[in-house]
Amino acid sequence: MPQKIISKPIISADSHIMEPPDTYLPRIDKKYKDSAPRIVHDEKRGDIFEVPGMKDTIPIGLVAAAGKTAQELAGAASAVKFTDLQRGSWDPEVRMADQDRDGVAAEVIYPSVGMVLCNHPDADYKKACFDAYNLWIAEFSGAHPDRLLGLGQTAVRTPKEAVDDLIRIKKMGLRGVMMSGFPVEEDYDSPIYDELWAAAIELEMPLSFHILTSKETIKGGAGLAARGPKLNGFMSIIRGNQDIIGTFILGGVFERHPKLKIICVEADAGWAPHYMYRLDHAFERHRYWLTASTLSKMPSEYFRENVYMTFQDDWVAFKMKDMCNPRRLMWANDFPHSDSTWPWSQELLAKHTVSLNEQEKNWLLHDNVAELYGVN
Repeated sequence: MPQKIISKPIISADSHIMEPPDTYLPRIDKKYKDSAPRIVHDEKRGDIFEVPGMKDTIPIGLVAAAGKTAQELAGAASAVKFTDLQRGSWDPEVRMADQDRDGVAAEVIYPSVGMVLCNHPDADYKKACFDAYNLWIAEFSGAHPDRLLGLGQTAVRTPKEAVDDLIRIKKMGLRGVMMSGFPVEEDYDSPIYDELWAAAIELEMPLSFHILTSKETIKGGAGLAARGPKLNGFMSIIRGNQDIIGTFILGGVFERHPKLKIICVEADAGWAPHYMYRLDHAFERHRYWLTASTLSKMPSEYFRENVYMTFQDDWVAFKMKDMCNPRRLMWANDFPHSDSTWPWSQELLAKHTVSLNEQEKNWLLHDNVAELYGVN
């Protein structure tokens, strides 16, 4: 049995599913039946998820590589069949035992293929895929709604359509919405999106921005492309989330909508104190020539109040909690992705939370995410 860290049930604020082969095709708009995302077999690379209109395919072996050693990850992207994957990555019943093994009682569920689809250049195609996925994830999470906290997706083709998506996703029993890194019209700090932020507040639907959903294929966003060795690209993936947070803060979105909450997902949190300092420095020193919206508070104050952050084995986040806002930090195990702490989460947490008191542990491992998503 995993070592017990707190008396309350531990909740992962960011876990994923590996979309099974029949996720999209049976549910997608008939216009896209022939081009729906699907698994195809490649003699050299094994089964891959192919998305028409996108250059890169999705190596399913890395999507469901939790528990593998660093050496094993090198071969996880090749010659893997879908039937070889951990069944808990897509089967809700098997998943219960997998997460019990890791000491996780409930989890917020994000997509995997759906992350990549956020960067698709065809907004209409993206919308069709997201609508199909929302139907599937509602079925998946409906198997254990107290433990599987599914999130829907919206393509944000227009502010009005995004509002309609939020209403529909809420009615489907899903707990929040994973946003595309870029909207189709203008950017998220534009006043045209004020109706969307107002709806999110009224519906109590948290809005999430996950890493790797703001890639270079859309409007010049940050992605894995980087200079130097391939591993250096891994270091750049939090940049897209930082750009989104800065857009919301310096663009005055939180000034206009003080009750709006957004979640920065899987970008870690240890960097946040310096980023808040940098925001304040820029605003205090340079705002009269590098213009921003009129703000009634310092940028760091909006960050502390309006931005939640999820992280896995970011031990710096535990050390820097008082320089952030400990009521906005949320731990996650990222199951079943290659960066997951599964099945060693409890051993890791025992080390990383040793300097936290009982209240702080409860906040980071249960209370913050439970309050955000309405978990009883």
